[in-house]
Amino acid sequence: MRIVSGKYKRRIISPPKNLPVRPTTDMAKESLFNIMSNLLDFNGMDVLDLFAGTGNISFEFVSRGCASVTSVDQDFGCVKFIKQVAEKLEMNELSVLKQDVFRFINMSRRTYDIIFADPPYKLENILEISDAIFEKQLLVDGGWLIIEHPKEADFSSKQYFKEHRKYGSVNFSFFHFVI
Repeated sequence: MRIVSGKYKRRIISPPKNLPVRPTTDMAKESLFNIMSNLLDFNGMDVLDLFAGTGNISFEFVSRGCASVTSVDQDFGCVKFIKQVAEKLEMNELSVLKQDVFRFINMSRRTYDIIFADPPYKLENILEISDAIFEKQLLVDGGWLIIEHPKEADFSSKQYFKEHRKYGSVNFSFFHFVI
């Protein structure tokens, strides 16, 4: 796994093999960030990475100049790995929380410019993620929610849905929160 662009470009990150994750492929990640780069200027943005796993996406956001990135995952090994990499690379913009994502959403009082969610593909309530985020008003006006999901999950009828993109076996649904 590598950081594609920005301050930490070309850094290789090697997560332990025993983490319960399915990291976003470099091809899909590069495509995702190409789309977002055409829509947004990352400098100064506040980002939330839900189901952060290896921190792959969080590291990319920090590398591209986001003011703050909050990574949330409930697995101790994932949280520990993200913290270790952040310390090693001196990513002071990155904070990591070990918590259930739905509990975090329910308790959060903060808003974000971008929220990225990469839930386990077998998560039973995967389609409820966008509902929970918009119900709790976690995005600023004009903010973006991106959910990585299996092809079987269809978010197209959900509020604020903008578009769906597919890269190999990786699917992204984009939501644009505009009041």
